[in-house]
Amino acid sequence: MGMTGLVYSPDATFAIGIDLGGTKINAGLIDEQGHVLSTCSLPTLAGQGSVPDRIIETIGKLFQQGAGPDVPSIRGIGLASAGQINWEKGSVHFSTDLIPGYTGTPLRQILEERFRMPVFVDNDVNVLTLTEKRLGAAQGLRNFVCLALGTGVGGGIMADGRIVRGSWGGAGEIGHMSVDFGGLPCICGGVGCLEQYASGTGIGVRMRRELESLGRNAEGVDARQAIALWQAGDEAAARVMDETFQALGSGLASIVHMFNPEMIVLGGGVAESGEIFLERVREETLKRAMRSFTENLRIVPAYRGNHSGMIGAGLQLWEYPPREPVFTGEGMH
Repeated sequence: MGMTGLVYSPDATFAIGIDLGGTKINAGLIDEQGHVLSTCSLPTLAGQGSVPDRIIETIGKLFQQGAGPDVPSIRGIGLASAGQINWEKGSVHFSTDLIPGYTGTPLRQILEERFRMPVFVDNDVNVLTLTEKRLGAAQGLRNFVCLALGTGVGGGIMADGRIVRGSWGGAGEIGHMSVDFGGLPCICGGVGCLEQYASGTGIGVRMRRELESLGRNAEGVDARQAIALWQAGDEAAARVMDETFQALGSGLASIVHMFNPEMIVLGGGVAESGEIFLERVREETLKRAMRSFTENLRIVPAYRGNHSGMIGAGLQLWEYPPREPVFTGEGMH
């Protein structure tokens, strides 16, 4: 099936969902219920050639497998990307060196010209917020906040049924909210950012530091091991994790006071440490927030799905009003 064989229809049953990270690109055919008809994955190969070309290649692969899924038409393409995304333009506002040369890439424009169908581009945590709203714990809620505790700490804020975007799409950067104004310096230029305490990276760094100060072997110790040691009753790990829970409680209390949500959803690798982790986060948050704000507040784990980023990316085609694809009339080179 040729690439141009993709037929656009605004009321088609399936959309293409793409989850683009620093290491791999997942693409799939998604329906409105979040079912995945077929999926494929390619390495991002950051720094080796253009990211849009890799995305186009991944979509091609999705339709070449066997004879390609027998899909008569597609309602559009939804992309969830690492980095900061300009929501209005569908372009990359800023990206770290995780994906070199990615800043400024006009993703929507390139893909709409190539495929002649609408393309929505958002950051990875905002689409996870959509997955929660449509399929997860937050169904039917209009005010909730999502946090992804992974390599960094990402956030998505749903207020009155809509994702809060800010002036260019950068709202919800919860990882860079300071929870300690005399605390650890952060790569963002701030001090005491939540990310330094609650991300996998931050937990790993602090755990290694703690072990070194005790003369214990710290080599290669990461967040996963820190959390395992904490669960096994290790005192050094307990000190590191207590600080993590206090930082999270402090950050979440501020978010609760600012947005008055019904629910906070915690996802990402760190938050998948189980019920005891969530219990401690609840306890620290309730300690620090006003009763009137927390009496009906629920703090819950995220929708568990391997493909939730890819699914959330595709769900954009049902969440937002349809719009005509924009192209200059010439295909890409």
